[in-house]
Amino acid sequence: GVYYAAETVLTAVAEMAFYRLLFFAESPATPWPNDAAEYTAFAAAIKCERAIDLTRPPLDRDDKAWTLPTDYTACQAIADVAREAEMQAIRYRSVRDPKGANIALLTCKGFAKAKPLEPQTWRIRIGSFGLQAICEFPDKRLEFSRTAFADPRLAGMRWERGH
Repeated sequence: GVYYAAETVLTAVAEMAFYRLLFFAESPATPWPNDAAEYTAFAAAIKCERAIDLTRPPLDRDDKAWTLPTDYTACQAIADVAREAEMQAIRYRSVRDPKGANIALLTCKGFAKAKPLEPQTWRIRIGSFGLQAICEFPDKRLEFSRTAFADPRLAGMRWERGH
């Protein structure tokens, strides 16, 4: 398996927000939830001796292939090559938060500590307005409008629906 993580909690929330919206885009008859859902974000200490970074030269020249919103073929191919070369992790730019980066940890040997660190509780509310994510401690609030993500799978989203 692969452990997917974001380098910052804000990038992780953007990724989560997108996939929650994608669920509702692909199930238009599903009503919006009445209440916010709670999610736990946490940090993991990662230490890898062998990793590749798709955001740096020379691999960044193929950035367009690594960041296609609906075609993961190039990413899966580079992951296969990384495994064959016994790489432990792949760092790549987040499609949902282009200023952020994600990590695909290819082996559990990349975890530097056995337990997660810095847990945070986030409440995510979804509705016809888009998505709101709120963390009370530390106080952080994010909003994603109906047009926050440029992904064709969200283009036909039925925003007006019951609870």
